[in-house]
Amino acid sequence: MTILPGAPYDVAVDEDVEMRTRDGVRLVADIYHPVANCTRLPGPWPVLLERTPYDRRGVNLSEYSLANPNPRSRVEIAQRFASSGYVVMMQDCRGRYASEGTFEKYVNEAEDGYDTLAWITAQPWCDGRVGTFGLSYGAHVQMAMACLNPPGLACMVVDSGGFSDAYHAGIRQGGAFELKQLTWAYKQALLSPAVMADPAHVQALLDEDLFDWFRRLPWSEGHSPLRSVPEYESYVLKQWRQGEYGDFWRQVGLSARNYYAACADVPTVHLCGWYDPYVTTIISNLTGLSAAKQGPTHMVMGPWTHGQRSRTYAGDVDFGPAATLDGNLADDYDRFRLSWFDRWLKDGKADPADAPVRLFVMGGGSGQRNADGRLDHGGRWLSAQNWPLPGTDFRTFHLHADGGLRAETSTGQSLSWRHDPTHPVPTIGGAHTSGQPVMEPGAYDQVERADFFGCEMPGRPLAERDDVLVFQTPPLESDTTIAGPIDLVLHVSSDRPDTDIALKLIDVYPDGFAMNLSHGIRRLRYRDGWEKPSFMEPGKVYEVRMEMFPIANLFKAGHRIRLDVSSSNFPHFDVNLNTGGAQGMPDTPVVAANRLHLDTDHPSRITLPVQPLP
Repeated sequence: MTILPGAPYDVAVDEDVEMRTRDGVRLVADIYHPVANCTRLPGPWPVLLERTPYDRRGVNLSEYSLANPNPRSRVEIAQRFASSGYVVMMQDCRGRYASEGTFEKYVNEAEDGYDTLAWITAQPWCDGRVGTFGLSYGAHVQMAMACLNPPGLACMVVDSGGFSDAYHAGIRQGGAFELKQLTWAYKQALLSPAVMADPAHVQALLDEDLFDWFRRLPWSEGHSPLRSVPEYESYVLKQWRQGEYGDFWRQVGLSARNYYAACADVPTVHLCGWYDPYVTTIISNLTGLSAAKQGPTHMVMGPWTHGQRSRTYAGDVDFGPAATLDGNLADDYDRFRLSWFDRWLKDGKADPADAPVRLFVMGGGSGQRNADGRLDHGGRWLSAQNWPLPGTDFRTFHLHADGGLRAETSTGQSLSWRHDPTHPVPTIGGAHTSGQPVMEPGAYDQVERADFFGCEMPGRPLAERDDVLVFQTPPLESDTTIAGPIDLVLHVSSDRPDTDIALKLIDVYPDGFAMNLSHGIRRLRYRDGWEKPSFMEPGKVYEVRMEMFPIANLFKAGHRIRLDVSSSNFPHFDVNLNTGGAQGMPDTPVVAANRLHLDTDHPSRITLPVQPLP
């Protein structure tokens, strides 16, 4: 028994504790117990659980604070929580590190999580109450497990994940495939037990050129950097090729919204950031669980990229000292989580200021560059009782042939662009994660740069590309806050059976800095529904209803609200080859001639959630 110092309790660690799942797979965990005078205290205690594919003892790069910017290990996190009067269990997921079995991303976590809680609640040191926590994959496993209503589950801290529906955010969006799944699979294959046991295998994977492989999409069996790790190649290709919404996407580990009625009714706080791929996941879980359960269910949404809650910036934009969780919502992330756990596992008191919805409204800064060279965009926290925010004024803006974005209906005809799959519009920042080294998340000026993959003309604004249509308001006469869901109705035709519509909402500064705020995408074969494709007839005009990622941003007077319309956002999403061929399968790309219709019979428009002035 290893003893670690702590306060008010020291901590004893039981290492390499095994349990068996229902199918006999051995899962391995370390368990941390409060002790005093080198003697384990009898308890029983409430238990905190993190299940992770990232090494139960490894460093968690998001576990840092303003006071301590050095990322901590899961050993240190467990020590901190156990010293506060909890038993803490850190467990490797199936097929990862010390745990047995084959890793197939996401699909075993519901049952494995249920079995883990059943095992915990049978132990004499457990008082029957279990709280769970974790970021990203550690959030997904929580929601998967909760859908089966496991014994003992008492509360959750679900950070930047917890699929409400992976088809709509996390693996696919709008029918397109999120290519972060490829970079994640490659990096995690390097850390798989079989690869780590063979230095030559590790080196062979390290020698793969990911940038070159991203120029040779789609991948296929034996034609990928994962060809020597077939279990990783297999699950990636399976996800990529599941273009239609069916039983695969309805699995409990991939779609919590299909199981809300059966889901555990426990207090849950969901955290995320506006530049995180799980924005819609968090909001869907907030609204869905709040309607179905007593909970309570809370949401915190900051101006962060994935898990970076202690940073004031995202990309090239800084949101000021109010942006961090530290010092604004709690002393730090540890104290934030412990306050939630103490409240629900130790009969603690609720914070009267703890509103169900807390979100950061970006904007209002000086617009100057700070000492680090980032744009000072500023922002502030806002609290509310529900989402969408009470008092929201949903205003419709029409797209005009002169590039205007105005309230009156357009009387113009149409605008056209060509989508060449071999020269897609490059991704410059945005709401994604795990994409390094191929892509970086966050807020950036929408100008091509040499350090962003796929940019062919560094220095060229995306607005000057001939495959991007730009619509924007005149300079705003007064400060305008947009906060909530964003919907569009577009009227589109093409000469190809299938193509994509890719969108970006942008805050344009008076000096031209074009800051990306939100995105959306729709594979038009799925314009009528997700279950089966409906291909387009050449030249026929189709009404396409779309949603963009929600935002909360104050557009200052003098700024413009801009909408970009194109047919690609690569490498954030896979590129539509315009052929109508099978998803994720090799094909010969074809240029599409696409057209956006703007006349009175085809009023293309966007509806924005305008907030009343404070």
